[in-house]
Amino acid sequence: MSAAGIAVVTGGSTGIGWSICQHLLERGHEVISLARRPPPERHARLTGIEVDLADRAATAAVARDLAARHAVSIFVHNAGIIKPSLLPEVQLTDLDQLLELHLGCAIQLTQAFLPAMRAAGFGRIVLLSSRAALGLATRTSYSATKAGMLGMARTWALELGASGITVNVVAPGPIRTDMFYDLVDKGSEKEKQIAASIPVRRLGESADVARAVCFFTERGSGFITGQVLYVCGGASVGSLVL
Repeated sequence: MSAAGIAVVTGGSTGIGWSICQHLLERGHEVISLARRPPPERHARLTGIEVDLADRAATAAVARDLAARHAVSIFVHNAGIIKPSLLPEVQLTDLDQLLELHLGCAIQLTQAFLPAMRAAGFGRIVLLSSRAALGLATRTSYSATKAGMLGMARTWALELGASGITVNVVAPGPIRTDMFYDLVDKGSEKEKQIAASIPVRRLGESADVARAVCFFTERGSGFITGQVLYVCGGASVGSLVL
């Protein structure tokens, strides 16, 4: 076990999640990625577990196994999907999937890791929400579940603060990831328009988000809990059109 502690990152195989894993490894942590795919690279302190976190039973099994074998001190819930559609086309089955992945999974895994965090008197929980929690066209299910993270984190912060456990949220704006390019063609005029609409005049990079996440995971950040940090280039200040 790493002296720096054990961190679990959901969705750690690509994009923002992989960047978070890399940054935590650089800080000396042992990192466990939970994702549908294995991490793209190997590292002596990195373990990849393939699991569909939208499957409640599969998540429960992984949670039990991790809690039995590891004293997890950092939990970063990054896994997510979008399922975009305008209101008339919203499917409740999509809402169910996003509820399970964005919220249900977070509850299951946090419940599993809490005993070890409480015993150690230390824990860091970071939920990855989205600037879309403030509202964005075609994002009914996504915005609703990502906004739910904010209330959940604030509630947990109140419940867990006395145990030395902090709970915070990082809410990214448009970040150059595969998920972003699934919706916007790379190099397109649409991509340029989105970048130009952001106050800092560029799209974000995965590392921008990873650095914010790692700030919340540090031992020195123990007086910060129940907060939401928008990593969005200022897009949360005004309107954003994707």
